[in-house]
Amino acid sequence: MTQTDNMLPYDNGYDQDEYMLQEEEWDRDLLLDPAWEKQQRKTFTAWCNSHLRKAGVQIENIEEDFRNGLKLMLLLEVISGERLSKPDRGKMRFHKIANVNKALDFITSKGVKLVSIGAEEIVDGNVKMTLGMIWTIILRFAIQDISVEETSAKEGLLLWCQRKTAPYRNVNVQNFHVSWKDGLAFCALIHRHRPDLIDYAKLNKDDALGNLNLAFDIAEKHLDIPKMLDAEDIVNTPKPDERAIMTYVSCFYHAFAGAEQAETAANRICKVLGVNQENEKLMEEYERLASELLEWIRRTTPWLENRVSEKTMALMQRKLEDFRDYRRMHKPPKVQEKCQLEINFNTLQTKLRISNRPAFMPSEGKMVSDIASAWQGLEQAEKGYEEWLLTEIRKLQRVDHLAEKFRQKATSHETWASGKEEILTQKDYESASLMEIRALLRKHEAFESDLSAHQDRVEQIAAIAQELNELDYHDVAAVNQRCQSICDVWDQLGTLTQKRREALERTEKLLETVEQLFLEYVKRSAPFNSWLEGAMEDLQDMFIVHTIEEVQSLLAAHEQFKSTLPEADAERQAILGIQQEVQKIFHSYGIHGNLTNPYSTISPEEILSKWEKVKKLVPQRDGALQEELAQQHGNERLRRQFAAQANLIGPWIQTRMEEIGRCSLEIGGTLEDQMTQLKQYEHVIVSYKPNIDKLEGDHQLIQESLIFDNKHTNYTMEHIRVGWELLLTTVARTINDIETQILTRDAKGISQEQMNEFRSSFNHFDRKKNGAMDTDDFRACLISMGYDLGEVEFARIMMLVDPNATGVVTFQSFIDFMTRETADTDTSEQVVASFRILAADKSYILIDELRRELPRDQAEYCISRMPPYTGPGAVPGALDYTAFSTALYGESDL
Repeated sequence: MTQTDNMLPYDNGYDQDEYMLQEEEWDRDLLLDPAWEKQQRKTFTAWCNSHLRKAGVQIENIEEDFRNGLKLMLLLEVISGERLSKPDRGKMRFHKIANVNKALDFITSKGVKLVSIGAEEIVDGNVKMTLGMIWTIILRFAIQDISVEETSAKEGLLLWCQRKTAPYRNVNVQNFHVSWKDGLAFCALIHRHRPDLIDYAKLNKDDALGNLNLAFDIAEKHLDIPKMLDAEDIVNTPKPDERAIMTYVSCFYHAFAGAEQAETAANRICKVLGVNQENEKLMEEYERLASELLEWIRRTTPWLENRVSEKTMALMQRKLEDFRDYRRMHKPPKVQEKCQLEINFNTLQTKLRISNRPAFMPSEGKMVSDIASAWQGLEQAEKGYEEWLLTEIRKLQRVDHLAEKFRQKATSHETWASGKEEILTQKDYESASLMEIRALLRKHEAFESDLSAHQDRVEQIAAIAQELNELDYHDVAAVNQRCQSICDVWDQLGTLTQKRREALERTEKLLETVEQLFLEYVKRSAPFNSWLEGAMEDLQDMFIVHTIEEVQSLLAAHEQFKSTLPEADAERQAILGIQQEVQKIFHSYGIHGNLTNPYSTISPEEILSKWEKVKKLVPQRDGALQEELAQQHGNERLRRQFAAQANLIGPWIQTRMEEIGRCSLEIGGTLEDQMTQLKQYEHVIVSYKPNIDKLEGDHQLIQESLIFDNKHTNYTMEHIRVGWELLLTTVARTINDIETQILTRDAKGISQEQMNEFRSSFNHFDRKKNGAMDTDDFRACLISMGYDLGEVEFARIMMLVDPNATGVVTFQSFIDFMTRETADTDTSEQVVASFRILAADKSYILIDELRRELPRDQAEYCISRMPPYTGPGAVPGALDYTAFSTALYGESDL
């Protein structure tokens, strides 16, 4: 390989001298491994021979053959392409040193700083120094100038390998040592550039030796890369030498660099030819589409210019449908073709301009402007054709429209006139009532108005028939015959209408007399019928009364109703007399009609039936009211009996409540005295229970009689029950409070005087006298007792006395708080200290010690609840009295 003089030096951000210094120090450490030294010796020898063979020279022993400096200078001339100064040909030591120094000076002139490498070591055959020098040459002339995506040297070579081997399975190049041991990375590099040399799919990852030898043999035979590595050395070395691998891989990079340049050149040519072929295809496509579109325009234009009119509407409609098919189905694809043609033309011209090709010139007559001109002529012919079609169709539509309009109006009029003659000749008025006669007159007047309105329609039908005659309509004879028939029927309807009006008016006057009698009947029968219905409703009305007075009021109202019955009977006879007079008139004048009053739904028979029913209901009402009066007298006795007992029991319960309240607030005697008095109250209360039971029995009788109020007492059974239950609860709770106070006093060592003082303070600040202080009263009480309260301290105390945040402090909560503040309370520490005494100062206690020192039941209680002791010095059966004591006071969990 030949390197040119104008190569740019590699710059990775470090000073060149520092870079080489770091590499050299790292290299000296690596050379300590004999296996790596063996690999480097073989690889570097092969690399040097791959260049020296160009000058017809080879080396056998790398440390011996470079000692005189001659082959070293020749190697540098081959790989750099430059001439070094003339070597010394003597065989003395100083001649050799001079030649080696010339080579080293040349290396230094290329920007490489040699550290600890001198000519004497090379002349003396120092293997380590010789290999380091050769590695420096390889790094400078074979690896440093490798550049891939702004990375160079070792990083660039590694990135190149990663990119080339990325698609291959079982290949993951991360370094220049273990990543290459199985040989697949070498095979992947060869297959990527020369897939004809290796069948990568048949390679086995576990056959590392076979893979490496295959890659080395193919590289030597087909790629002119000498075999620089030994497959056995790589496989048997845990970590192959990085320098040897990098040197060998760099040969692959330089071998394939020229092939990639050729591939790039071929790709460029293919791209240019592809663009040219695509442009030619677009030109041919344009010529084809333009020819087809122009041919279609040439065929279509004469059809649109044809103006021969058809004689019938159906044929003209067919022409219009053909034209619409053309607009909807045939023309749109051609519009799209024309648009696509222009787009293709513009796209082609753009591509030609971008690729520096001459502009496309279509064949004569196929320019875009030629197509646009032909298209414009097509659209002009299309527009004129459509206007002509619409004009001709409008002419035919006018005649057909008039004929259809005549048929519609004639049919509508004939439908209206159908049956009218039969209606006008009816004799329905002969047996009709006056109201029916008047209804027939109103109906006839409406018909006359409708007849008058149809006058204009008959005139319109005649006018349309006249216009069809003037337009020479092909079926005008049928139109004239139908028009004459309509006019004849119209005249006949006018005559019949006048005759029917006269007959209706005569009959109306005859029935007006009967009308007055019917109205009189309605005027008097309706109120009387309403009175009858109201009387039946009142007599049958269900009544609910609760007092004697209410029953007596209903009896008085019933007597007043009975006094009106004679007057009602006289009105009934007068109403029935009117109906009898109507019947007399019908029979006297021979009127054929219905005697039923059309203005009233109340018949004489109905009035008579209701009157008979009223007469039967009156005595039934008398009996029901008398029976209810007797029932109310019995209810009154029950009310008075219940009230007499409730008025005694209610105050008795209230008195006992007050006595219990006073007893609980007294501070004169001892708590035992209060307990004795409360027990006496409890006995008295329990003894009073039979009175409550008797009252419950009376209340049950009242409920069974459906008595809901009692004016003789303010107490209800619910009041008595609530008061009795409250009394029992109060005495039991008060006894429990006194017992709790006694227990608190005895357990905390509180004297009776202190208890009295606490109660006195509580009673003073219990302003509502309900056995509880609100928050402000409690604060005032504490201040009066000498507490210096801030907001935080008062909030802490409220959490103790009112943990549920009810807003009030009960007497028991107050006592608990005061005893905690004043009494000497046992603590868990005191209990632990007591147990320690019983356990002879041990951290645990034994079961025998508990049974010996404590009463039997208390000892067994401790044994059943104490957890086993597991601390230092534990013995079998040891119990943890510390955990037990803290759990007693809620400071821990067992």
